[in-house]
Amino acid sequence: MEKEMTLQRGGPAQRYAGKLLLRNEIPLDENTFQQMLSAKLFTPVPSITRKKFRYHCRRCGNQERKLFADIPCQLCHKTHVYCRNCIEMGRVMECKSLYYWSGNKPVWPVHENPCTWEGELTRLQQLAAERMMEALKGKEKELLIWAVCGAGKTEMLYPGITEALKLGMRICIASPRADVVRELKPRLQHAFESVSVEALYGGSTDKEGTAQLIIATTHQLLRYKEAFDLLIIDEIDAFPFHADPSLPFAARRAKKSPSTTIYLTATPRKQQQILLRRKKLPHIFVPVRYHGHPLPVPQMKMTFSLKKDLRKNMPPAAFISWIGQRKNPGRQLLIFVPAISMAENLLHPIADVLLQEKVIEDRKKVDAVHAADPDRKDKVLKFRAKELTVIITTTILERGVTFPSVDVAIFDAGHEVFEEAALVQIAGRAGRSADDPTGEVIFFHDGKTEAMVKAIHAIKQMNKLGGRL
Repeated sequence: MEKEMTLQRGGPAQRYAGKLLLRNEIPLDENTFQQMLSAKLFTPVPSITRKKFRYHCRRCGNQERKLFADIPCQLCHKTHVYCRNCIEMGRVMECKSLYYWSGNKPVWPVHENPCTWEGELTRLQQLAAERMMEALKGKEKELLIWAVCGAGKTEMLYPGITEALKLGMRICIASPRADVVRELKPRLQHAFESVSVEALYGGSTDKEGTAQLIIATTHQLLRYKEAFDLLIIDEIDAFPFHADPSLPFAARRAKKSPSTTIYLTATPRKQQQILLRRKKLPHIFVPVRYHGHPLPVPQMKMTFSLKKDLRKNMPPAAFISWIGQRKNPGRQLLIFVPAISMAENLLHPIADVLLQEKVIEDRKKVDAVHAADPDRKDKVLKFRAKELTVIITTTILERGVTFPSVDVAIFDAGHEVFEEAALVQIAGRAGRSADDPTGEVIFFHDGKTEAMVKAIHAIKQMNKLGGRL
């Protein structure tokens, strides 16, 4: 039975190997499932264990007592503990088991010439790509690729992914943001046309998670166990990956042994920089954008009436002055704000100002987007297709999305939500195209912050290093 199922194309071995699932996530009738349990094709493990006065969630690694709660069970009519930390992935209860595939391991296809991308890498991109291939062939545990915003990190990965596919490996590219996953899928499908590719995120149409090349939000890694030969974690400095211990835990468990992990970042955090200085994390540094032009250096515009204007749901006075004096008024405009309510409340007032300044001819050319917006995906697509001229957004668009020709404005840039890394990433949305590499970035503020000053200094330092190459 085991051999027969393993050899079936798309059979249980390929479908379930490398996953850690609740019973309701295994779409088998109870009779078949029990047969497979008896044949030891699935192995159950307790979903929550307790040791003395501590609980441990076996799916997300949570051990914080405040993140567990009691709930009455409708099946066994008892009260059980469940994990609140990973509830969005489906409730894990003390009385339920998690299951992993313990039958034969699937054999993934070996591809002779999988890459169908016809572009060319720059010299520095090629060096990063070669270093990644070296790590893969040498079975190095981890490598950090530190590359500035707009350096072309995705394209740098293609040679390494190609090498992995030639070796019959399974690959996962994980990102903290669903928007990034959505953007990467068509690019990876185009670059590797003969390879099965799936994108996994909340609400995605891909559900199986059986492809050889998986693109997923980091939360989706909670469902995997010893699945991937090559794990690429994009934007390791981004929220929530750096702030939620369960996500690095899930990433470690999702890897096979041995395996290689590639970390990508444009803005390494203090902890990562310490590891780099101590030479405890192998890395390669790419300080230049793919088109060779420097990163746009943000300008700071003081607005004494900033808080007053925003409380009245009006754009800052300095923004109104700037909007009519832009160097290239044909660019689209990204406006970042620190809160969802602000994005919604400013939509109509900003449309009025832009109509008056003749930046737009139709107020439908302006929209707002945020994490709780059900139309978020469609609005980003419309902006990319230039059906929208202006998007007012929270930090959900601070990284990982590419628009060819935009100016960037940040309202209340001194707000605590705009930390140094966020400001650098937001500035990195401008000037990404070789046809328009000099977009404007404006910090509208009512007082400089350390984060603002450090972000501008970091960008200037990158440009200085890039200018030497």
